[in-house]
Amino acid sequence: MSTIKIAALAFIIVGVLALAYGGFSFTRETHEVKLGPLELSVQEKETVNIPIWAGIGAILIGGALLLAGRKS
Repeated sequence: MSTIKIAALAFIIVGVLALAYGGFSFTRETHEVKLGPLELSVQEKETVNIPIWAGIGAILIGGALLLAGRKS
């Protein structure tokens, strides 16, 4: 499999996942306090939304790369 086809499939998979899930979330540790034997930490849950147009664009780019790889 050529590099172009692998990149095209990666774009298509990422685009489909972006449309299916619409975003992802992660937890990040923001504050940590150590006062003697007492330790406190605060974790914040962050959410990143992926726009619909980005998912569709990734699928279209992947399709275009597949067609370009087929012609050469």
